[in-house]
Amino acid sequence: MEIKKIQNILETYLEIEIKLSKMSADNFDQYAKLSKEYSDLKPLAEKSKEFLKFNDELKDAEELVKENDIEIKKEAEEEIEILKAKILKLENELKILLIPKDESDERNAIVEIRAGTGGEEAALFASDLLRMYSKFSEFKNWKVEIMDISQTDHNGVKEVILNISGKDVFGNLKYESGTHRVQRVPQTESGGRVHTSAATVAVLPEASDVDVEVLDKDLRIDIFRSSGPGGQSVNTTDSAVRITHLPTGVVAQCQDEKSQHKNKAKALKVLRSRIFEIETKKKDDERALDRKNQVGTGDRSERIRTYNFPQGRVTDHRISLTLYKLDQILNGELLEDIITGLEADANMKKLSE
Repeated sequence: MEIKKIQNILETYLEIEIKLSKMSADNFDQYAKLSKEYSDLKPLAEKSKEFLKFNDELKDAEELVKENDIEIKKEAEEEIEILKAKILKLENELKILLIPKDESDERNAIVEIRAGTGGEEAALFASDLLRMYSKFSEFKNWKVEIMDISQTDHNGVKEVILNISGKDVFGNLKYESGTHRVQRVPQTESGGRVHTSAATVAVLPEASDVDVEVLDKDLRIDIFRSSGPGGQSVNTTDSAVRITHLPTGVVAQCQDEKSQHKNKAKALKVLRSRIFEIETKKKDDERALDRKNQVGTGDRSERIRTYNFPQGRVTDHRISLTLYKLDQILNGELLEDIITGLEADANMKKLSE
């Protein structure tokens, strides 16, 4: 890695630091923008300082090798090997930090979980996934809000839409999109046979009204009565809202709140995020061929993971990672281990490109 490039990074970091020290907090927008830039650059700057420090030490050690003293020369040669290994490790870390980030990674996320094949067992598995993401969010100090939910009579979930907000939510959860498969013996199975069921997960970056302009004239809004498991009425007023975006045909609905106004606001949030995803994918069409070589992050028909209860294992098929810690993963405790593996794999593929 070029020393000059590393020095330029540090110079930019110090320039921002000086600007921030002289800037008045009254200019809030500019101050916030610069503070974020400074914060984003900090990990890169710290690694750059280490890199330059080890390079200077390497030069000193290489000078000592030229000494006539055999003892000093031997120690210097050993030091050179250690420093070269440290520099190589830092180079790889710097390359990963220099990979351009997905602009959506810092956004909140809309997470949609739907029961797939497998009837009631699939609905119970969808409920397990809901709990897993809710628990994982607790560990990450994220806020989870249920936008809409459709349940079964046996505590299963036909469909649930979550709005998860916090730091780098979409960047962490985007790899969860796809088909999740479960293998276990259902409670209703008297013969003890293992059944296979599935649920799909779609993770969308949350879009604001600035990202997607939704005009009132382009919307069809239907109001209906909320219903619970088995179609039983859970609300005596017509408060559930279904919104259709006529130009795209995208539909979103919400019946979780008793207030029609709140349901409409939630449905609009989901609608914007779905339209934003469509528009983003259109812009990414030129990269479509490359996506086959990348970790899947959006195709909900792709089978990405299997949760095998008899063996207590979870396998992520995209990176051939198997962990025999099913309970801890479903409890949200060790989901981070899988996500970290997926991120590392995605970064390595970006570097090789």
